[in-house]
Amino acid sequence: MKVSSNDILIAIDLQLDFCPGGRLAVAGGDEVIPVINRVAQKFEHVALTQDWHTADHTSFASGHAGKKPYSQIELSYGIQTLWPDHCVQGTLGAELHPELKLTRAELIVRKGFHRAIDSYSAFFENDRITATGLGGYLKERGFSRVFLAGLAYDFCVGYSALDARRLGFQAVVLKDACRAIDLVGSVAAMENEFARAGVQLVNTGELERPDED
Repeated sequence: MKVSSNDILIAIDLQLDFCPGGRLAVAGGDEVIPVINRVAQKFEHVALTQDWHTADHTSFASGHAGKKPYSQIELSYGIQTLWPDHCVQGTLGAELHPELKLTRAELIVRKGFHRAIDSYSAFFENDRITATGLGGYLKERGFSRVFLAGLAYDFCVGYSALDARRLGFQAVVLKDACRAIDLVGSVAAMENEFARAGVQLVNTGELERPDED
């Protein structure tokens, strides 16, 4: 699969809290860093996202008496999984992984900063209505295909890919450049959604730069 100038790599939530030792660590989360550093060299355009929560965010189990992390509650926009406190604005855990070498990224989208609503997708908050602005940015820049990598495969990466399709972009998930949480079958459920939406799954080794034969 050749990469073109109309493609962009979006690296999702490569933050310390999602890596081993972090507050919401994804198993093997740091293993994707060198993979993404390498594959980014095939892209002319790169963007990043950061989870960026308030300290009292409604998605944190600590703010709901008697609730434990990974339990669920009903909010105005639907079912919300409750998480350990993570990626709080200005904390070390919210910082990008120090081994990430994507200094030429053209955009960093911060999401989840509204206290009363969570945000998995890079494009929309979890109410599926409130936009982050990324879709408009990509359309104005003339991008037609997005490649997604990062953390976590079955949540923020997956929802971003589905919303990219909903907005009319081609969406490709780089599976070997992701790691999953796999909460109560969430990987299988997300891959079923990928199949329905037309999200492609490839590995980074299948990509070629435009100047490669």
